[in-house]
Amino acid sequence: MEKRGEYSLSGAREDQQVDRIHAYLSRSYWAKGIPLETVARSVENSLCVGVFAGGEQVGLARVVTDRATFAYLCDVYVLEEHRGKGLASWMLSALAAHPDLQGLRRFMLATRDAHALYERHGFTPVKRPQSLMEILNPVYFQ
Repeated sequence: MEKRGEYSLSGAREDQQVDRIHAYLSRSYWAKGIPLETVARSVENSLCVGVFAGGEQVGLARVVTDRATFAYLCDVYVLEEHRGKGLASWMLSALAAHPDLQGLRRFMLATRDAHALYERHGFTPVKRPQSLMEILNPVYFQ
């Protein structure tokens, strides 16, 4: 685990605290109501970096990737009481340096309100949004 003051950062799957991740995500605007089992499966099948304070997880950044050509950044959060300390940037920097995420053709994300954060880490608006399509299912089913 990398340390920074009272905080530590870990990308080890076994360090990610699924119950705490679920507690935040289930109240977030992008994953409201997400089932615990879905969060557990997403953490198991993704590259995750978490921030910890006092042994408890206070932040997460998750990447869905084939580790060769494409990655999608999602579920980035820092608990409210720990914001303003550069923790999200720390997680994003750790992911940018991750050996499995080097040389990708495309690294994407979607955000409603954190454009400035992601721009500092090299993300830009999509050049050809007319090329992108989606199937959106905003409700999670158990």
